[in-house]
Amino acid sequence: MTDTATPPIDQPEAAALAEYLHAQQATLVTADGSYAVSVHGQIIVNKRVVPYHLVPDEGFLGKTAKWRKLNTHERLELLHARWNDAARAKLEAQLQQCADTIAAIARDYELDPGSAYNAFQAKYERASLRCNLAMDRIEALQGTRAATRQAEKTRNAVNLSLYPESFTVAQGMQRHFIAVLGPTNSGKTHQAMEHLAEAKSGVYLAPLRLLALENYHRLQDAEVAVSLVTGEQRKVHPEATHVASTVEMLNPNRPVEVAVIDEIQLLDDPDRGAAWTAAVCGVPASTVYLLGALEAEEAIVSLVKRVGGTLEIRKLQRKSPLEMEKQPLGSLKNLQPGDVLIAFSRREVLNWRDQAIEQGFAVSAIYGNLSPEVRQAQAARFVDGETKIIVGTDAIGMGLNTPARRVIFTTANKWDGYAEGTISASLAKQIAGRAGRFGAHEAGFVAGLDAGTHKTIAALLREKPEPLPASGFFVAPNLDYLQQISAATGQTKLQALLELFAKHINVHDEFFLPANLTEQIEKARWLDTLNLSLADRYLFSLCPISTKIPMLERALQDWARYRADKRQAPLLRMEGMGGRNELQYLEDTCKLYSAYAWLGYRMPETFPNEDMAQMLMQSTSEKIDNLLQVQNTRSRHGKRPEQAKRGGGKYGRR
Repeated sequence: MTDTATPPIDQPEAAALAEYLHAQQATLVTADGSYAVSVHGQIIVNKRVVPYHLVPDEGFLGKTAKWRKLNTHERLELLHARWNDAARAKLEAQLQQCADTIAAIARDYELDPGSAYNAFQAKYERASLRCNLAMDRIEALQGTRAATRQAEKTRNAVNLSLYPESFTVAQGMQRHFIAVLGPTNSGKTHQAMEHLAEAKSGVYLAPLRLLALENYHRLQDAEVAVSLVTGEQRKVHPEATHVASTVEMLNPNRPVEVAVIDEIQLLDDPDRGAAWTAAVCGVPASTVYLLGALEAEEAIVSLVKRVGGTLEIRKLQRKSPLEMEKQPLGSLKNLQPGDVLIAFSRREVLNWRDQAIEQGFAVSAIYGNLSPEVRQAQAARFVDGETKIIVGTDAIGMGLNTPARRVIFTTANKWDGYAEGTISASLAKQIAGRAGRFGAHEAGFVAGLDAGTHKTIAALLREKPEPLPASGFFVAPNLDYLQQISAATGQTKLQALLELFAKHINVHDEFFLPANLTEQIEKARWLDTLNLSLADRYLFSLCPISTKIPMLERALQDWARYRADKRQAPLLRMEGMGGRNELQYLEDTCKLYSAYAWLGYRMPETFPNEDMAQMLMQSTSEKIDNLLQVQNTRSRHGKRPEQAKRGGGKYGRR
């Protein structure tokens, strides 16, 4: 029997791999269930610079299972074999031949080849496919390859070159955009929220319910009449002038004076970036703040130019210095109060938590599977000095302001859903930036637990992040688009309509691209078997419930059947632990109540117990927090930590 475990990561080799990619203008991507190298550069066609960003035909490195079995040295060797100077020359010759053919057709028929050349920019797609698409475009312009009448109707139904114009309220306003860009701990949010609080009306759009809740309280503290609106939770002020919400809950029909869109660099996220595209295109505010990382500048300039309006860019510096420790931590015996340990899985967080407790520390544990309320409670204990150490995943990198003095990476590698690999420079910087909160510490410090991790993190923090692309903004289909496709084609199956959207979205140009619809299409496959309207199937396909957790997938399918049968769906479900421990069971149960509340806001006649769902979410979050607190303050041998074992001051000294 062969050993299928993932080989250990060699940190120096991992650093070498990252450096090679950077030098070769390349990144690793996952496409069609395989790892591949995506590269960018440019060719010259009749003195015209034509950029490209593609996966070479020979750039696939193997299925994810195969890649996982390779050690770091083998991965680097394979990368050298697949992407080198000869491979780049071959790719550019392929693109040059295609581009020259396009140029000849364009010259003969007096056409603009720009839309055809734009096909060379698709980070996750194979070069030969994009060459074919480029030829399709120039031939379509030439008129020699007429599409069928039905296909033309379909393409016109999803002509996303007109996507911004679909937001009629925003497009009727003169909007001024202010991009406030800088690293973590540079004061981006403070500037925007002060203006928002002073405005007569406004909206704050957050990437997480936790951030929406935090800034809802901030506006309340400023005596602003504000409502909270997220997918699962609403606290409506009867005289609200402001709204704090998650970005997906944007109301494009309510004009306001000031809007704040947080974490704008998430425009580049294939899964959720469509919500940021919609927000920039459609938020109806006279002044729109775009807060985020410096690498988003080019994307912002391009998108604002397309949607219309004026743009002001403000760049901020970090308020307190961030320094790499000279040496790795080496051992948990060297932990100090105020430290944050970073791991990249729930299991590893709980494992390192137990080891930190053995060193005599009370600990807060923070990871993505916890509800926002639990994460906030765990962070609050650290802020109040009740716990001395945080052990967390990258969930602490967004939405939690903790007075951490030092951030320590236990590893520089993270599982991305396909294989384990070195984290990106931008993620490393976002997490590391949590060290040295301004006003709490004069400087922040960063370290790796071991020498290899320390060296890799240091290299990542020195690396200049790759700018976000200036085109290819993600768009997800709303119900109106799907109904237009249905009217044009006669197709009524949600799965087919989503696939048609993804297929025809990029015929007109490449400025907008389809978001990752994989999970939505998977849900649509079984939803199409039920006697539900298109609107209902669409809503169920968007319900934020993970189909990777059997209990939650069964619940969603049962709820859809209740809707199809025109019956009220019960909230409480009789299911056993199913092999899960108490903490896992409570976490999944909290997600179940959250999903019911999400559906209850949208289909109250079928899901009438939304108030009960909210109460159960709250009580279950309290149970999880209490359970974590018992675990976080008791060692595996039943001993309580000495709360003040080390120190000097609230968070200790160097």
